[in-house]
Amino acid sequence: MPRFFINSKDVFDDNINITGEDYNHIKKVLRLKCEEIVTLSDGIGNEYVAEIKDFGDGFVHTKVIESYKNTTEPPIKVTLYQGLPKSDKMDFIIQKSVELGISRIVPVLTERTVVRLDSEKDAAKKCERWNRISQEAAKQCNRGIIPKIEVPISFKEAIKKVHDVPLSLIPYEKESKNSLKQILKSVGDISEVSVFIGPEGGFTEQEIEEAVNCGLSSVTLGPRILRTETAGITVLTILMYELGDVG
Repeated sequence: MPRFFINSKDVFDDNINITGEDYNHIKKVLRLKCEEIVTLSDGIGNEYVAEIKDFGDGFVHTKVIESYKNTTEPPIKVTLYQGLPKSDKMDFIIQKSVELGISRIVPVLTERTVVRLDSEKDAAKKCERWNRISQEAAKQCNRGIIPKIEVPISFKEAIKKVHDVPLSLIPYEKESKNSLKQILKSVGDISEVSVFIGPEGGFTEQEIEEAVNCGLSSVTLGPRILRTETAGITVLTILMYELGDVG
């Protein structure tokens, strides 16, 4: 059954209009007809089974047959603060993190970040593209929400955002005492985690010191140094296994 995300504002009683790119996809690509059934998600956890009733000028009018709560969202909220990587690595990180259950991704500009954003317009353009990737990944894996990819911020801004989060982790290759396994055994039942991943080249010692002073836990992921596009996905997988709904 074809599945689409819709805006919750487009839900009127038992009527839902599908607009934008999905309208063209339904009419010109899938060539769906009246009386065919689609599944719709409002991106905030509500799902609808609906029947196509007619096609208007730029919209598909559907009638709700059944509505229910989405059950695919993990019980833990994880935010990834990702050091902005080069080339198309961010696309891969977003896609796989959304599939694994990430709640939000915040690109971070660190001392060793090579990629530079020329203007606010450039940052907004990249952010718009990243959010499209998030939406497509969410649609593919039956997510109930579309994880938001925020506009890039500085490292100093990022570490200040997590002072109220129960657990904030920052993997660091020079950490030798605190392992992720030990940390997770000691935290108990928590509902939110923040994860900081450095770009190519990792974090500087000064950044790690600043992070720890702000309450983040520096952890080791083992004896092997992981690439930036591998590290976040690895931590997220472990978190979903230990604290989420994987396993």
